[in-house]
Order: sequence, then C-alpha cells, then structure tokens
Amino acid sequence: MRFDVVTLFPELFAPHLTQGVTRRAFGSEAVDVRLWPLRDFAEDSYRRVDDRPYGGGPGMVLLAGPLLRALAAIRAERVPPAAGRSLAVVHFTPTGRRIDQAVVREFASGEGAVLVCGRYEGVDQRFIDACVTHELSLGDFVLSGGELPALALLDAVARLQEGVLKRQSHRQDSFSEASDEGGDDDEADGGASPDGLLEGPQYSRPESLPIGQAQLDVPAVLLSGHHGRIARWKRERSLELTARRRPDLIERARAAGRLTDADERFLAALAEAPAPDRDAPL
Repeated sequence: MRFDVVTLFPELFAPHLTQGVTRRAFGSEAVDVRLWPLRDFAEDSYRRVDDRPYGGGPGMVLLAGPLLRALAAIRAERVPPAAGRSLAVVHFTPTGRRIDQAVVREFASGEGAVLVCGRYEGVDQRFIDACVTHELSLGDFVLSGGELPALALLDAVARLQEGVLKRQSHRQDSFSEASDEGGDDDEADGGASPDGLLEGPQYSRPESLPIGQAQLDVPAVLLSGHHGRIARWKRERSLELTARRRPDLIERARAAGRLTDADERFLAALAEAPAPDRDAPL
C-alpha cells in the first residue's frame, strides 16, 4: 500500500519512518510513504500557500491552488485504484470522525491514501468539498497541524502489516476484535481473546520493587505457572479496566456474545465494589 503525505513540514516524518518496530513495514515498503512538500506547488516566488480568510477572522487559510496541484501530481504518479474504488484523500481536522481501531483496520486492508496535513486556521473548504473523501480526528482537542494525526494513523496501520509484529501482539491489543486475526489458539496467546476490550496491566522483573516506603510485588498468580489461573486473572483485569473506563466496550462485547457466564459473574461482583480513584483532576 502507498500513502502520499502533503505537508508543510516533511522533516517531521523522517525520524518516525526509520525508528522502532514499524520501520519493518516502512523499510520493506509494505507501507510505502511518499512525502510531498506543499510549498513545492506554490506559484509565486515567495512560495506562498496561505492567505487571509474571506469574511475576516483570525489566522490564515491554506489555499486550494497548491493543494490541487499537489493532488494532481500525486494522481499522475500513482497506479490507478482498482476497478470500482477511488483514491482515498484524508483531511485531518478536529471536526472529523475520530480515529479508532475500526478506522485503522479499514486503512490497513486497503491500497493506501493521500494524507493532507492542514495548518493554520484550516483548508479552503472548496478543496475539501471537491477532493476529500475522509475527514479524521485524533479526538476532541486541537493540534497545530495534521502531521501528528497522520503519523498516528501511519504507525497504527504499519503495526498491523504482516511480519511487523507477532500475531499474539495483535490479539492482545486493546480494542482487538475476532475479525482482526484468524484462528482460535487462545492458549498459545497467553489466554488472550480478541473481543474489543482494553488490555490489562503488565509486569516484568524484578518480582519485588521498592518505591519510596512501599514494597510492590508482582501478583502471585503470574508467578504460579498455572496457565488457566493466569488466563483468568488476565481476563478479569481486562474486564475490570474496561468496565471502569470504557463501559461502552463492555456493552458492545455483550451484544456480540463475547462475554462468558464467568465474565458476567465477575462484572456483577465488580459493580458492587468501590472503584479506585485514578482519574483525579490535573
């Protein structure tokens, strides 16, 4: 697959594409990323790509002209999409659909896209109306540009590509669902079940860790070697975390028939227990 990124700051992408486990996808061109500096498509000697908004208001707006010329250059270089499909053109904006694992799966199984990284007060709406097929957001907050959401999407897509991570890692991810991976070898995956819940806590060495005046130990069940008990403990921690922080995911798993009788008994008992306060105001 191929992603063409239109940006004012291509230098922000280079370190990401060569570091970490996802470099396996970018380095092998399983995910081919091409960077297109928007100023290269300006027509004046000042390489201007923005101007004041009509109707007044603060800030500047990215002009449609340079964006249209960049998109035309990308289309001329890319292999045409398969029959019945159009080239996805993504604009990152706080008003867009929130990026979640379902969105990531859509792009991870596709042919790629053009990622348009806006800046300033936004992009001329006429370019959006004429060319953009998807508007995406990282969440209900405002960033200074579309580069960070583009990097987040590229990273999430890359890690789902064959050979980047072991299959067990996908199955144990938060938000992983049964449709993400084939097979049912839960025991080989440490008891993980891809059902859309949040992933539970992880521990490593040392077994006992002094922090301040406290001595914090790894839960004994994880040291027991009893695979069935470990699997159940991990399942309950996942259920607990999801119920506390994302009850909507519990309801989704219940509606899909992914919760067992043991899960439901645990959740019923959990509902009667006081919740720890780990979301205090900053």
